[in-house]
Amino acid sequence: MPSKRFFILDGTALAYRAYFAMISHPLVNSKGQNTSAVFGFANYLMKIISDEKPDYIVSVFDTGEPTFRHKMYPEYKATREKMPEDMISQLGHIKKMLNAFGVPTIERPGYEADDVIGTLANIAAKEGIDVFMVTGDKDFMQLVTPKIKMYKPGRSGTDVEIVDEKGVREKFGVGPEQVVEVMALTGDSVDNVPGIKGIGEKTAIPLIQEYGTLEKVLSSADKIEKPALREKLRQSSEMARLSKKLVTIKTDVPLGVDFHTLKEKKSDAGEVARVFNEMEFRTLLKKAQQVAEMGGERVEELETGGRRPETEETESGQDEAEKEGGGYENISTVKHSYKLLTTAPELQKLVQKLKTSEVISIDTETTDINPLNAELVGISLSVKPHEAFYVSILSGDADLFSSTEARTGIEAVEAIGILKPIFESKKIKKIGQNLKYDMLVLSNYGVETQGVSFDSMVAAYVLDADGQHNLDSLAKRYLNYVPVPIEDLIGKGKNQKNMREVDPKVVTEYSGEDADVALQLMDVLQKGLDKVNLAKLCEKVEFPLIEVLTAIERIGVKIDTDILSDISKELARMIENLGDEIYKLAGTEFNINSPKQLGEILFNKMKLVPTKKTKTGFSTDVFVLEELSNEHPIAANILDYRKLTKLKGTYVDALPNLINPRTGRVHTSFNQTVAATGRLSSSDPNLQNIPIRGEIGKEIRKAFVPGEKGWTLVSADYSQIELRVMAHICKDEGLIEAFNKHEDIHRTTASKVFGVPPDKVTSDMRRKAKEVNFGLLYGIGPYGLKIRLGISQSEAKDVIDTYFARFPRVREYINGTLDFARKHGYVETLLGRRRYLANINSKNAAVRMAEERQAINMPIQGTAADMIKLAMIDIHREMKKRKMNSNMILQVHDELVFEAPRNELKDLEQLVKEKMMNALKLSVPVDVEVGTGPNWLDAH
Repeated sequence: MPSKRFFILDGTALAYRAYFAMISHPLVNSKGQNTSAVFGFANYLMKIISDEKPDYIVSVFDTGEPTFRHKMYPEYKATREKMPEDMISQLGHIKKMLNAFGVPTIERPGYEADDVIGTLANIAAKEGIDVFMVTGDKDFMQLVTPKIKMYKPGRSGTDVEIVDEKGVREKFGVGPEQVVEVMALTGDSVDNVPGIKGIGEKTAIPLIQEYGTLEKVLSSADKIEKPALREKLRQSSEMARLSKKLVTIKTDVPLGVDFHTLKEKKSDAGEVARVFNEMEFRTLLKKAQQVAEMGGERVEELETGGRRPETEETESGQDEAEKEGGGYENISTVKHSYKLLTTAPELQKLVQKLKTSEVISIDTETTDINPLNAELVGISLSVKPHEAFYVSILSGDADLFSSTEARTGIEAVEAIGILKPIFESKKIKKIGQNLKYDMLVLSNYGVETQGVSFDSMVAAYVLDADGQHNLDSLAKRYLNYVPVPIEDLIGKGKNQKNMREVDPKVVTEYSGEDADVALQLMDVLQKGLDKVNLAKLCEKVEFPLIEVLTAIERIGVKIDTDILSDISKELARMIENLGDEIYKLAGTEFNINSPKQLGEILFNKMKLVPTKKTKTGFSTDVFVLEELSNEHPIAANILDYRKLTKLKGTYVDALPNLINPRTGRVHTSFNQTVAATGRLSSSDPNLQNIPIRGEIGKEIRKAFVPGEKGWTLVSADYSQIELRVMAHICKDEGLIEAFNKHEDIHRTTASKVFGVPPDKVTSDMRRKAKEVNFGLLYGIGPYGLKIRLGISQSEAKDVIDTYFARFPRVREYINGTLDFARKHGYVETLLGRRRYLANINSKNAAVRMAEERQAINMPIQGTAADMIKLAMIDIHREMKKRKMNSNMILQVHDELVFEAPRNELKDLEQLVKEKMMNALKLSVPVDVEVGTGPNWLDAH
């Protein structure tokens, strides 16, 4: 019995091949659309289906997102020209055509199509299936085995060539197992794989034929007779090794799909005809008739406008495995009901239905990306999959519309009045994608959203902190669904920012889809969270935190612009003086802000020794300047100049312009899904980066003041919380004893490391001990400590070795954490928050060491982040319960800032300290330093 056959199409490459095959005489339809890629791909596809009758078939595409190779070598594919605009639009039609013919498609973010193909081919071959990789890319020759072959289509699918092991040797000069060895030497100019400059196939193939592998070639470099070649091999050995990694196709991609499900499903003749008619491929319709299974209706009849017959076998009937491997669904392929509501009676009728609903998915459409400046255009509500209601709301500038084009809808006051009880009900669970935005928008109308139950963006972040967490990415990844871009609905070139200018019928589809997709994501993400025991982290920490952050952002923080104005003038004077000093030391004037001109001055004119180069010349980054500071005072002056310039531009001059005219305050946005450790970040503006060190940085904090007269700022700061977390996790007796005795941990460390009594520890010893204490949290090594302390690398190594001898459990923690990460591919906090480390076992030393540092730091920093989040939630709830007027206004990593009236000051201090100290029980005391004052500096 003959073996079954599996055809794997390199979708992206075949589309390129078809497009460029007709580049001189492109196929263009009556709408002016280039259809060459779709036409050529159709020919490839129909030839395979009709001539080869495969048992299994799939088409694999690139995602366009960076892959692990880009992380390994950022310049990878950097020289490639962007995909032509008139080809990009054709990929969607190709996938639609594949779907019509019943051919599943796969693409996996983070990997190239090559890797997915290699993995599928490897799995199938192991089961004795004959695999044919449909591609013309020579890179795939490395995968050829007795069971895996290349199926190279000619122009428009004709003149097929099968490349087996013998064919690889004939074409490449070596066997499949040596293809990557040759490519490591030659590189690949198309993908910008460097190889060894000056070595082509003519040189590389004989070398591999003689020595067998790249490593043997490199180790035998001294035996090479040609001096130039010998030198190239010596100087570029590491680049060749990197190139080998870049050109090696992975065969172990986590696909999440059983290849046995990748069978051609029954073709949909009507859909085939629709795609071909849209592209105007009338000559291909007869061929399509022969290829497609007819299902009772002839293709020619459909060409004149016949409708697709309703059948029992629809896409919704596919089993989950088939759906995972199949083409993406979208709003045009999935049956749905998104209803537009424009009258109060319609909305009141909906509200009666919503009152009995357990869960409601919410999506708002507005006039502005900034929620506090946004006016409502509409609200979508979804209570079951594929169903949504869009409430069109009238508010704001009526002059945007003429009398003939005025939108229909319900006045904002009336609509909110009807919906408010639903939004403020604690019994009805609210879900959405980035719910904080919707809650802030609704707060503009006096709505305090309650019952927050699930946020798909936050849940996806907790599942995997790296990668994208926007709705489109999540829909693709978890639902095999592609939301329709708004520009496709309203037309390209039209204003997409202000949804008030868009037809409500169009917005209904767009917004209804968002609410619907978020609802569908809830089920799949919840299952994912349950599977890895992360549901509790979401329920106890991340989801409740949304309400807290909404309140903080809503309140904002008051800025004293007079103080900032005075600081700006002083900074301008200091910057000018520094500039004059720099010019004097350089002996000439130049643009200090130009890295190129600065490099010329430092290294060509002043003859300082460069320590680092870039593609465009000498590096003048902060690390280079810090090293040069020991050689010449100009470097220290430049560092000061940059620091003061940044302070002036980023904070002092910028903050007054960011004051909201309606509230008179600055409103930052706290990002819950950015930092991989679980920390919050701040943006627009970043108020977590206000400097605390240096006189000027401190002066800036003076400008942060209470928003009400007679009120006071309160700052509550965890004391050395990450060191305390480390002591708890590693259970080191020395550290635990020091914290239990409330000793100065840095002095104690210095005493043990330098072998002197605590009272004999100098300020310099304490400084060094402090650098070691905090440095080890971030996986610092001897080189890093050398830079921080300004000592030799051998001295730095001695300090670290002595530290580990005095605190042995710290080293055990580090080694144990790294072992766990290498085995499991992730690390986790005390509450189970995970960080995945895909490159922890990388053979690239630089990449691996970076992952190791993250592995050491994340459980500690992440646990500290979880602690302060828990504290924020508890404090917020208690303040609401007591109906306090005080406000939480900032979170800066380990610090919380409040504004409070004097009559609540004592109660607030006690409440905050108690909740922060008891947020998470540790085996060492948790100290919280609380201060008050008329401004942030004095309070801190």
